[in-house]
Amino acid sequence: MTGSAALPRDLHPLAWWTWAIGLATAASLTTNPLLLLLVMGSATVVVMARRSGHPFGRSFRLYVLLALLTVVLRVVFRIVFGGQEVGHVLLDLPEVPLPDWAAGVRLLGPVTSEALLAGLYDGLRLATIILCVGAANSLANPKRLLASVPPALYEIGTALVVAVTIFPQLADSARRVRAAQALRGGATSGVGRLRRFLVPVLEDALERSLALAAGMDARGYGRSGGATARERWTTGSLLLLALTGICVGTYAWLDPTAPRVLALPMLAAGASVAVLGMVSSGRRVHRTRYRPDPWRGPELVTAGVGVAVAVLAWYVSHTEVAVAYPGVDVAPYLSPLALVLGVLGTLPAVTTPVPATAPVRREAAA
Repeated sequence: MTGSAALPRDLHPLAWWTWAIGLATAASLTTNPLLLLLVMGSATVVVMARRSGHPFGRSFRLYVLLALLTVVLRVVFRIVFGGQEVGHVLLDLPEVPLPDWAAGVRLLGPVTSEALLAGLYDGLRLATIILCVGAANSLANPKRLLASVPPALYEIGTALVVAVTIFPQLADSARRVRAAQALRGGATSGVGRLRRFLVPVLEDALERSLALAAGMDARGYGRSGGATARERWTTGSLLLLALTGICVGTYAWLDPTAPRVLALPMLAAGASVAVLGMVSSGRRVHRTRYRPDPWRGPELVTAGVGVAVAVLAWYVSHTEVAVAYPGVDVAPYLSPLALVLGVLGTLPAVTTPVPATAPVRREAAA
């Protein structure tokens, strides 16, 4: 890359989230384990190539562990609650009798290979979505993300940013607590070590969250006390009408028996009123635009890759059903289009600039 793309800088956080949401959307449209593994590999490659040295850049390992735990639990649930007699029985467990009010629910029983594969496929899909969210959290700066949220969505944006930064804060707290305990010594195994580790980590993460909230409140972030009663009534009425129109339009669009005039026209009207309401609400929230994040070519390429991956996944799920949703009785395979879909997500690893703060390598520090 040449020009501004070659200079070290942090990519716009919305570009990373658009890319990650595109990959997560593709994962939700398939149960093919090969394609899911390719999507997971794409997310991992990009994170390893473009994560920064900030604390949130070290949170990807927690998401990997959570994804592995999800797969294991999904398979275990299939064994415990999904016993079935149809298929190739691998393990014949005794079925636990349940009362009449639990009819339709089976506890244990024969475990078939088809049930295990179905649980594995579902678990891989959930794990891929978790890994994509973890990739976005490891690449996008949460503070810059909050600064990029439109003023009208201040409350929602604040809640979302605080929610998605839980794991990064836990990762940084765990690293610092582990380093402090290594210097102090003490119990190195067993329940004592676990208690000495978990309590400080949770306490530190909670204190940092409270400090962030207190700092935002002290600076008057998002405060709109200067709005008049008329402005509040106007904004509230517009948003309420927009919500009603969107709900009615969505219901009419999903119900084929409803009048068509209540479907797309009502959705369009609700969306238009919502835009007016957000514009009116955005005027009440004043924020500084000091040093805004630029949106350049690498951001367009990264967001475009996410959109392209989602569109290709939708196309594959509708035109190549056997590839997107393979049965548990046949070996999964990939078509050329599905292979392109799985590899396309790695493109930001070479088209985006190196982050301004590179992670500290152990071999470099030695």
